[in-house]
Order: sequence, then C-alpha cells, then structure tokens
Amino acid sequence: MKTPSSTNNSSADQGLPTQVSFVSVDDDQAGQRLDNFLMARLKGVPKSRIYNIIRKGEVRVNKGRSKPDYKILQGDEIRIPPVRMSEKEPVAKPSNTMTTLLENSILFENEGLLVINKPPGLAVHGGSGISLGLIETLRQMRPDARYLELIHRLDRDTSGCIMVAKKRSMLRHLQAALREKNTSGITKVYQALVIGHWPKTCRRVDAPLLKVEVADDERIVRVHADGKPSLTEFKLLQDYTNCSLVEARPITGRTHQIRVHAKHMGHSLVGDEKYGDDDFNKEMRAKGVKRLFLHAAELGFYLPEAKEKTIVKAPLATDLAAVINKLSPLAP
Repeated sequence: MKTPSSTNNSSADQGLPTQVSFVSVDDDQAGQRLDNFLMARLKGVPKSRIYNIIRKGEVRVNKGRSKPDYKILQGDEIRIPPVRMSEKEPVAKPSNTMTTLLENSILFENEGLLVINKPPGLAVHGGSGISLGLIETLRQMRPDARYLELIHRLDRDTSGCIMVAKKRSMLRHLQAALREKNTSGITKVYQALVIGHWPKTCRRVDAPLLKVEVADDERIVRVHADGKPSLTEFKLLQDYTNCSLVEARPITGRTHQIRVHAKHMGHSLVGDEKYGDDDFNKEMRAKGVKRLFLHAAELGFYLPEAKEKTIVKAPLATDLAAVINKLSPLAP
C-alpha cells in the first residue's frame, strides 16, 4: 500500500496538489461520479483539464484507468496527479457585498444541510459567461468545507429557498426524496404574480409538458399530448385590479412547469419574457417589475431519521414585495 504523498497548499497554486496524492474514498464520498469528485477537490481547475487527466490515465482508481462517469465506491484508492493553475486562469472572487448578503440569507443550517434564500439575479452555478454562481461563492466563503453541492436548482431570476448539501449522504437522501410523489417527498411552495384574475375554482392544472426546439436553437416548453405528465396545484392568495397573487405547488418537477401551466390557463406570470405578455410586462415595469415574478417561498422535507417534517420559509424578496405594495387589492 502506498503512503499518501504530501500536498503543497501554497497560495500560489490555490491549494492544488503539486505532488502525486492518493485519496481513500470514505462512505460520505461514495456514490458520486469520478469527474465530480475530482472537480470538488481540484477547485478552480477547468473541467476540460480534469477530463484530460482522466483520459490520459493520470488519474487512477485502484491502480487502474477509469472513466469520468465511474461511480466511486467506499474504499477505492484514487491517484490524483499534480495539477497547476496557469497564471492566465485567475479564480474569480465574490464581492464582500455578495458574501455578506449570502451569510444573511441562510434560513436553515445543520451539520449536513444549508437552506438559503437565494437572491434574484444570482445563477446557482457558473458557466455560459457566468464566472461565479451561488455554489462557487459558497465554496469560497467556506474554504474548509469538505463538501458543498446543490441538491436542486432555481432559475437565475427566481428568488427564494434552495438547498445545498454539506454531506454526500444528505445529497443522496434529499435527491431521493425529490423523486418521491407522496408525503415522504419534498414539498415546494412558490408565490407568483399572474396576469388577470385567477379563478378560485382552478386548483389543479394537470397537463403534459413537452420541450420543443424553436428558432436559433432556443428551447421552450409547451402543453402537448406527447409530453411528460405534469401536475401543479394552485391557490389564489389575493386579487388585484389587473393581476393576482397565487400560490403554486409543483407536484412534478418539469422545466418551467409553473410558468407554462399558468400560461395554459390564460394567466401568464408577470415579468415572464419567454411565455408572458410583452405589453403587460412593459406596463408593469413602471411599477418596478424588473424580472420574473416568481419566488420559492417554502420547502418542506424530512431530515434523515426525523419523524416530523422540517418547514423552511423565505419571505417575499424585497423587490417583489415593493411591487405588491403598489397594487390595489380587491375585496374577497
């Protein structure tokens, strides 16, 4: 058995190994893909570089070559080669304003889980021209954290509750719960402002959703008989002069589900540039609507071995609350 080589954690190399190192996979790390395991350890290294060292055989699992999608097992010994960052590849740093905002946005935390009230405009992860997303910022804020991974996602413009696992076991537990369609699963509650008066009698929209490709490689979602089964529960919260605040509970988890189901009922979300009404959105911009009016207001989940469901709530984002204060409510 080889003795693990020492690792140089100098700031010049951003904490990356400058000698060969050997890592033994523990139970909390087991079950994830090899490429994801390496990306978590070699923070800041481009994904292409990681795939390259796997392809060349510089990364070994139990002394043998492996593939990026190999699911690592407890007890596996992984050889990690020395990796250096080029000076031309600086790691983006979050602003003090952003780190303070996220610290103040923590809604729930224990040894395995973070629930954060995600600010609007912040992508959940970097990519496509975005150098820093929520998860990259959190990892820099907590450099000693062994593990931080998104459990689910929110669109960039959507604010509210999002879960981040601090342990691999918590990620597995809650992602399994996301796949459940009964009381043992995770419940999500959103608040949305929709165009027009939402009918009180419309409490469920059960309509299959299909992703389709339109011009310029853009993809949209439509209600279509060939789509996947999709169900959203709706509840009218407050009627206003020309719009309604509704609660939406997606029972299934399809892309753009709430937005497309609302449009299907003739009540597109305010601020929705993809599925909404351009003229109405222009009118609402004068009232301060600068983005999609959709907020992840509540999450309900069972922690491992817990008998009672944990409920975490996020107050309506400041920009959305300011819009509501400008509207004229109608009598029930």
